[in-house]
Amino acid sequence: MSARVADVMTTNPVAVRTNASFKEIAVRLRELHVSAFPVLDTDDIVIGVVSEADLLPKEALDAGYEGHPRPVGRLLHHAERQKAAGVTARDLMSRPPVTVGPLDLVSHAAHLMYDHKITCLPVVNNGRLAGLITRADVLRVFGRPDAEIRSEIIQRVILGEFLTDAAAFTVSVHDGVVTLAGKPETSELGHGIVAAIGHMEGVVAVHDDLTYRSAGSPPARSRADSR
Repeated sequence: MSARVADVMTTNPVAVRTNASFKEIAVRLRELHVSAFPVLDTDDIVIGVVSEADLLPKEALDAGYEGHPRPVGRLLHHAERQKAAGVTARDLMSRPPVTVGPLDLVSHAAHLMYDHKITCLPVVNNGRLAGLITRADVLRVFGRPDAEIRSEIIQRVILGEFLTDAAAFTVSVHDGVVTLAGKPETSELGHGIVAAIGHMEGVVAVHDDLTYRSAGSPPARSRADSR
């Protein structure tokens, strides 16, 4: 995907200070329908993230299934026991924060969320909060119209990047799934076009229906060559 984080992020996101209380954080998470807040120090630098997951150990510590207390040692790891005792954002937050920059690719943000099993990332510029990108923001790129995707494949990829005749290909797009048919001059060219399409913004999958030439077969002559 070629979209940048700045294209999809939420600007002016809500953040909390290190002295925000457990109750304040819990109430604001619920009221704003978000899953996490960036935590800022006195210089407005993002130093952590406090999420619903960071608040859950306190409830898990207080009571077990159907109100029966659970043995803390078997229930929580050391770090979670510390969070269960926390009362402010400084105590509860996960640090260091996993962040991205405004010019990073959306695909990079998606990889970070997947690898770290988190639902959102602060977007920082020189350490200061510039925005917030969530899983829902990442998925916005897949709302791109099929006709727009098809036009970019023909104009930017086939004609612009690979400098080849678009008439040699049939491109169809349905619900973000691209089907590419035709006969490229070389296998390398065909595979290159398919790979480029697969990295385009909004493309869900690429069906390679190209007819590849057998090894040693000469490329087809163009109409100009046959004159």
